[in-house]
Amino acid sequence: MNSSFLGTGWSFPIKPDEDGQISMASNEDSIRQSIWTILSTSPGERVMQPDFGCGIGDFVFSVNNAGLAGQVADAVHEALAVWEPRIDVLGVNAFPDQTNANLLLVDIHYQVRSTNSRFNLVYPFYLE
Repeated sequence: MNSSFLGTGWSFPIKPDEDGQISMASNEDSIRQSIWTILSTSPGERVMQPDFGCGIGDFVFSVNNAGLAGQVADAVHEALAVWEPRIDVLGVNAFPDQTNANLLLVDIHYQVRSTNSRFNLVYPFYLE
């Protein structure tokens, strides 16, 4: 199935490819990189889009507990619903990493609207 309608854009981080051109991301990889960008951007960082991003940066230095996990999961779900129209968020779970007390793992399950393909992404959120 041709999924080129999902879009093509600069890959993130921006870097040259083997031909010296700007590396591009397409299809489901473009969506994955978009999700990563949304979660890594705090509201107010983008000059022309001050509302863009996810507010999880406000939780840095918080105590890594169940309350924080719920707040982060809600913030991630809300940001993706607003800023990534190509997906339906099926679920977001956040839980502390068993080996690193300063790491909260955010498990995101989503479905690409146009293809009904399901994916998951685990985003590491460092509290320090």
